[in-house]
Amino acid sequence: MSEGAVRQHRLSTIAAYVGGALTAAGTVAVGVLGGQLILARLTIPGAEAPPPRCGGRYGGEYGDGPPIRLAVLGDSTAAGYGVHTRAETPGALLANSIAAAAQRPVRLTCPALVGSPSAWLPAQAETVLAAGVDLAVIFIGANDVTTRANETRAVGYLAEAVESLRNAGAEVVVATCPDLGTIRPIQPPLRWLARRWSRQLALAQRVAVEQAGGRTVSLGDLLGPAFDADPDTMFGADRYHPSVVGYRAAVDVVLPTVFAALRLTTPDDASTTGSAAAQPARLPVPSLSEAC
Repeated sequence: MSEGAVRQHRLSTIAAYVGGALTAAGTVAVGVLGGQLILARLTIPGAEAPPPRCGGRYGGEYGDGPPIRLAVLGDSTAAGYGVHTRAETPGALLANSIAAAAQRPVRLTCPALVGSPSAWLPAQAETVLAAGVDLAVIFIGANDVTTRANETRAVGYLAEAVESLRNAGAEVVVATCPDLGTIRPIQPPLRWLARRWSRQLALAQRVAVEQAGGRTVSLGDLLGPAFDADPDTMFGADRYHPSVVGYRAAVDVVLPTVFAALRLTTPDDASTTGSAAAQPARLPVPSLSEAC
């Protein structure tokens, strides 16, 4: 299926998901949602090219010692769909930030795929386990909402992937489902219902991941207001995926949990406080208050 067809299928399944929930509201409500879907299809352009490949070694300036083995799994957010250079991908941003904080090289494996639902995560986990992994960062959830995936099954696949990674000794950080209610081409009331489904899935993900021994970061709570307030900056040209600034903001909110999982502090923090609990450095991107 082409990327443009994937986009239309995503919007179609959102409408189908919402339509089922609103059957009792009558044909008028269904007609309104159908009209909004047509407008969304006309507004959101199709995908053009796959994201740059980001796997490989980072932080070579920190020597040739054993690298920290980082894996980034999940969907188009994990893969960095819409950016143009390797350095702009979330995987590269994470790898460079970890290398700088740890003063060690980082080896990145990124099997993330555009369009991936949670059902694909166990296979992605097998790939990174074969390569070796110390820390896995997962971005997942949007495609489960837009493809009408069964929530229990979707969360089960995520938990299965987290458990397999944890059993192998890897730390796991999961960025839960983003707030799809921030996507402007989807008009109310469809947008409100997309937000509701996103939040329900994110909550279920958090419970399952933490029970499996992983850590979670709520993209919806931490980034939803910024994306809602400034969509022109935070979204890319397709108005669906993040822009370069949006991806960097997503990495920025994930980094503190990543550093905590790796028990890292920055040199400046360590020299100033002498505490392992010092806050890690942030990426050079606007704060959420500035973004709003």
